[in-house]
Amino acid sequence: MNDLAPGSHIHLIAVCGVGMASLAGLLKSRGYRVTGSDQNVYPPMSHYLAEIGIDVLTGYRAEHLVPRPDLVVIGNAISRGNPEAETVIGENLSYISFPQALGEFLIGSRRSLVIAGTHGKTTTSALAAWVLTAAGLDPGFFVGGVPLNFASGWRVGGDSHVVLEGDEYDTAFFDKGPKFLHYRPTDVIFTSVEFDHADIYRDLDHVKSAFARLIEIIPADGTLVVCSDYPEAMSVAQAVRSKCVSYGDRGDWSVTDVQFREGRSFFTPCYKGRAEGLLEAAVIGRHNVKNALAVYAMGRTLGIERERLLEGFRTFKGVKRRQEVRGEQRGVLVIDDFAHHPTAVRETIDAVRAAYGGRRLWAIFEPRSNTSKRNIFEKEFAAALALADRVLVANVFQPEKIPAGERLSVDRLILEANRLTGDQRALAVAGASEIAAHVAENARSGDVLLVMSNGGFDGVHDKILQALTG
Repeated sequence: MNDLAPGSHIHLIAVCGVGMASLAGLLKSRGYRVTGSDQNVYPPMSHYLAEIGIDVLTGYRAEHLVPRPDLVVIGNAISRGNPEAETVIGENLSYISFPQALGEFLIGSRRSLVIAGTHGKTTTSALAAWVLTAAGLDPGFFVGGVPLNFASGWRVGGDSHVVLEGDEYDTAFFDKGPKFLHYRPTDVIFTSVEFDHADIYRDLDHVKSAFARLIEIIPADGTLVVCSDYPEAMSVAQAVRSKCVSYGDRGDWSVTDVQFREGRSFFTPCYKGRAEGLLEAAVIGRHNVKNALAVYAMGRTLGIERERLLEGFRTFKGVKRRQEVRGEQRGVLVIDDFAHHPTAVRETIDAVRAAYGGRRLWAIFEPRSNTSKRNIFEKEFAAALALADRVLVANVFQPEKIPAGERLSVDRLILEANRLTGDQRALAVAGASEIAAHVAENARSGDVLLVMSNGGFDGVHDKILQALTG
């Protein structure tokens, strides 16, 4: 497919998804004429696409494919029965999935570093891309977020390396395999494995089988860097045929002298007990220290000298929506995070508490992901949220999409959190406007508000900051 001549017409169905919009920008930068369509055309993606000159058609219609495009990319939000997808199939148009497009138009024959795992993918991918850049390489990358060191979540790059966030979610309606199987991995960082994506995976073993397929396709001259703190990840890694290096508390690579100061981390990486000197990383929390250690271990395993790696860790700016400070009013700090799994919620609360010691911490959570809307982790969410000093839980987002018997009960979650703490720190507060009003009435100077959702949460961050000015 990548033999399409510059100027060829590529049409993207469901172009307003974060990944698809970034792909549109990447394809346009490579000289293709790009159009797209989507049912939901709204900011910020609509603004981004307009800024880069992508024509977006509203809705899904057969006529959007006239004149006939040279290639159609079908996003995984699209199902059979979609008018455009049915026309593509019926008219025998050339089509591929979003992950296939990355393989063809970004990765090609380059050395592909894929960051995979249940947790930490976006931050670790963004950090790896920046560290390699600061070390003097010019990697391409594609990350499912906006790294603050770069202008967007993608770059073609000019070096022989490309860094990709490896998503285990399914590829498209015509390809139910994980996305990362299309990323031609030479090297893989495997951060963790837990049960997630309950809408497509039956249980933990099913999730593990997806990662096992990724491990199987690492070539013999590649490298797997795997976290030793997840026994299930280590068990999957046993089948690897390439070089395998572990990191974590019991790994080949470990850390000592961990300190947190002023929103930064300091630690000493050690290889099999041999210290390599203090490293400063602009991340917070023990989970992000491990993510940084994974990138450091991969860099050293790839033969990059320590001195060339250090500047990238020190100057990393983070990722939008990952412990991102959104503003401060009346001495109340508002932080946004994408956490939507109980492990991620717990680790994010721990990280923010460590970074802002002595301040009262609020956890404001929206059950929005396909897993968090289900009752499978109800008690685990309660235990994680109970680590905060104040807890507000919004209504389940679009609960009608989950069968009633499988649906998370916010009331039960609140009862369990308060049972664990022995007080009434947790409350159910319906939506963004109600949460903002409650915060304005009850927050005090010095409080830190950690907002967690994998969606827009109805603009709750701005509503809170606005309410605090009143």
